[in-house]
Amino acid sequence: MLNSFLHKLKLAFGDSEIRFRIFFLVGALALFRFLASIPIPDVDKTALASFFASNQFFGLLNIFSGGGLGQLSIVMLGVGPYITASIIMQLGTIIFPKVKEAYFEEGEAGRAKFIEWSRLITIPIAILQAVSFLALLQNQGVIAHLGSVALIANIALVTAGSLLLMWLGELVTEFGIGNGVSLIILAGILARLPASISHVIFASTAADIPSYLGFFVLALLMIYAVVIISDAERSIPIAYARAVRGAALSQGAATYLPIRLLQAGVIPIIFALSLLLLPQMALSMLGAFHVSFAAGASLWYTAFLSDPWKYGAAYFVFVVLFTYFYTAVTFEPHRVAENLQKTGAFVPGVRPGRETEEYIAKVVNRITLPGAVFLGLIAIAPSIIQGLTGVTTLVLGGTALLIAVQVTLDLARKVDAQVSLREY
Repeated sequence: MLNSFLHKLKLAFGDSEIRFRIFFLVGALALFRFLASIPIPDVDKTALASFFASNQFFGLLNIFSGGGLGQLSIVMLGVGPYITASIIMQLGTIIFPKVKEAYFEEGEAGRAKFIEWSRLITIPIAILQAVSFLALLQNQGVIAHLGSVALIANIALVTAGSLLLMWLGELVTEFGIGNGVSLIILAGILARLPASISHVIFASTAADIPSYLGFFVLALLMIYAVVIISDAERSIPIAYARAVRGAALSQGAATYLPIRLLQAGVIPIIFALSLLLLPQMALSMLGAFHVSFAAGASLWYTAFLSDPWKYGAAYFVFVVLFTYFYTAVTFEPHRVAENLQKTGAFVPGVRPGRETEEYIAKVVNRITLPGAVFLGLIAIAPSIIQGLTGVTTLVLGGTALLIAVQVTLDLARKVDAQVSLREY
């Protein structure tokens, strides 16, 4: 196995195109980390540390900013606005027929239009988030009170930083390897890892050691389970009808249609977490502008997020629902059945057309359920540990760990695919 890995590594760096893609990815992530270290003006670091220590919501939001929010950097919004815009567009494929037609019917041109709409929606979302965060941080004394000109300049700076990361993520997807937005989140998680480990080591007491050891064992089991389940698939046998070409009769070939157990990958986790954080973000913005009901509602929702059992139950339900939703958006049994019929392929024992569509839909629904439940249980496992032990630092680690493992697996598959393509 080691020899195979070294062989593939040699092939990867021996091929000029793969080497360029790898170096482009590394350079883009290095640029992101450099931007994440540049803070906006007039930040009180002591007040900032105290604010994050007492607010779990912003700790969760810091995942999507890649650690930029914790430093109040010029890219403090991270790729969060772009992810929110993508969620809105995915919902649009179900609500609005024209959006669905553009995404599925028009091929590459339609997907380019879909991405363009996502970019345009990202701009107002980034501006609203920048206004709400800066107003909230001013009220908390984390940054100095700014005049109108300075406030507008900071809003423009933070918004431009988020759009720059969106552009950087798309460049990585096109010229690098893997999904650029997911890799930016992964880079932020890994960059925060040394500080998190040192905090656990120096802040923990002897009574906390069993809890941390239990979480470490749980983390290893989670990694193992995610790796195994991510590769699991249900194979639907496919046969091709015999074809007559001139005087020759060609024998029909047999293959299979692979249906992955985790068809949606890590996307349901990101969607569910974004949806859970959205109300708190809106309430924080309203509270910053002294809206009367916002303060009480924000305190109630913060208490809800701090309760591991209530938060975990909602998180689990959203992960399961978004798994079904994203699978339905990205995998259409009707199209699969139609394409099989056009190419003369069929599922043995099932009639082509509508019956094949219904059969594939039934298989997808059956295997999506255990995949969704597994993903939900993995997502809330740290919340269960927190509810049993009272250790609050583990929830962030669990969500970040799940995202990191899924993104790393996806990156490894894409690198392996590039190498295999050159091998053959």
